[in-house]
Amino acid sequence: MDTRVESGSPETWIGEGPVLLHFDGAIATLTLNRPAASNGMNIEMMKAIYEAVMHCHRDPRVRVVHLRGAGPNFCAGGDVREFAAKGEALGDFLKEVTSYLQIAVGALIRLDAVVVTEVHGYAAGGGGLGLVCASDIVVAGASARFMAGATRVGMAPDGGASVILARLIGLRRAADLFLTNRIVAADEALSIGLVTEVAGNDDLAEAARRKAESVAKGAPRALAATKRLLWNGVGLSVEACLPEEARTVSELSATADSREGLAAVIGKRKPVFTGA
Repeated sequence: MDTRVESGSPETWIGEGPVLLHFDGAIATLTLNRPAASNGMNIEMMKAIYEAVMHCHRDPRVRVVHLRGAGPNFCAGGDVREFAAKGEALGDFLKEVTSYLQIAVGALIRLDAVVVTEVHGYAAGGGGLGLVCASDIVVAGASARFMAGATRVGMAPDGGASVILARLIGLRRAADLFLTNRIVAADEALSIGLVTEVAGNDDLAEAARRKAESVAKGAPRALAATKRLLWNGVGLSVEACLPEEARTVSELSATADSREGLAAVIGKRKPVFTGA
């Protein structure tokens, strides 16, 4: 059976910059567009994500947001080079960064449209893993990899992941991922409930599009209401916890351990943490 949504004239809503947004057949495709930085999140990208989501929110034709990343990785987290360049001012800088990330994540959760996310390469940190956690349906490529990553640079999980991940996969598994920063392969991500479906790497884009088109065939008000009911079980507690999450991240980012962690990632070496 052909589940494709009838398509009118495709529209380009945002054609350049750190986020691209195109609309076609009730589906808005939101593409993270900093491929050279593995779609690492900076303030400009976070602002652009929020603006793109609000554009989708304003247009009643949008039933599904298809979230994806350009280049070899979905999103490798925060832009560690930008963060490291802030030095001892990183704590104040992260207050602003985490605020924008929270706004973007909250907007995805509250969006009436269903968010279908396509993951290839790495999804790491508050950017990558956080967006995965805030999605409604996640289709991963067979070689996709997931990693928390925050504590390895002396910070704490953000992007709502500190709350949502445990709801998705359970407290023990979430603690393991956050505290060890081990890499989770696509098949394990499926088995623990982090993703919805795994597709072959060559078939990933088509599989994600099919899923988006299938969902978009549903009754718009019923889809929005069902999404709201599902997220109400965790969404209220998520948003209540976001301010504390942001305060914790900004406080930790002002420490010497955080600067050492960022330098170690950039230098591709093991960090030496002192507790300072």
